[in-house]
Amino acid sequence: MSTVGVRPGPGSAEASALVDTARALADAARVAILPHFRGPRLAAENKRAGGFDPVTEADRGAERAMRDILAIRRPDDGILGEEFGPKEGLSGLTWVLDPIDGTRAFISGTPTWGVLVAVSDMSGPIFGIVDQPHIGERFEGGLGVSQLVGPRGAQPLGVMPASGLDGATLFTTFPEVGTPDEGAAFARLSRAVRLTRYGMDCYAYALLAAGQIDLVVEAGLQPYDIHAPIAVIEAAGGLVTDWRGGSAAGGGQVVAAASPALLEAALEYLAPAARQS
Repeated sequence: MSTVGVRPGPGSAEASALVDTARALADAARVAILPHFRGPRLAAENKRAGGFDPVTEADRGAERAMRDILAIRRPDDGILGEEFGPKEGLSGLTWVLDPIDGTRAFISGTPTWGVLVAVSDMSGPIFGIVDQPHIGERFEGGLGVSQLVGPRGAQPLGVMPASGLDGATLFTTFPEVGTPDEGAAFARLSRAVRLTRYGMDCYAYALLAAGQIDLVVEAGLQPYDIHAPIAVIEAAGGLVTDWRGGSAAGGGQVVAAASPALLEAALEYLAPAARQS
């Protein structure tokens, strides 16, 4: 990230410009992506040797569209995008972009992928969007904004009221959750909660911000996977940390919780597998 500046206050002209730009990026990504979704089988290249990490023209086209807007609207800001890497900026702000978080879901036709847009400074995300174009839901958080805009109109976001682990619903994307040690720690936590579900990618974080679930635990994330969810969840009253209780802005091991008590309880199970950041 670039050098730290003064964060814009909610309602300021700069805050409004950042929110408007983030929404324009998400709009452009929708236009680029939706023609490819559930159409003829989309070619997917594999980015990972020894595994399967797909990327499609929809991913690349969406990120190109977002970068084109930033080149016009915010040329002094940095960019960190999944598909085309970093661009250094001069303003102290960096746009953190994941054009399709959940490409595996995307190529499978399931509507649990999303577009992630965040603007961040050295201390972390300032504003973020988790956008699901196919079902038309957009979760926004930061700079005084905390809302879901979707088929039912605009609704405020808010995490679920505090509960104990024995009543909690826990999500993760991949059942194995990273390394064997990480998977074992997750399994211990899973046995302590009421319900565990899998495979939602970024949409799980959106559900936490909307008050539908209690915990999300993942490992092996990149900054572009988590900056937007951090902004949305924190604006909704939740918390996002690493497995040691520190900042999750660098990715890696991440836990999102609806309350401080739930976070503390989850960390007790995860801490034995926590790594130094």
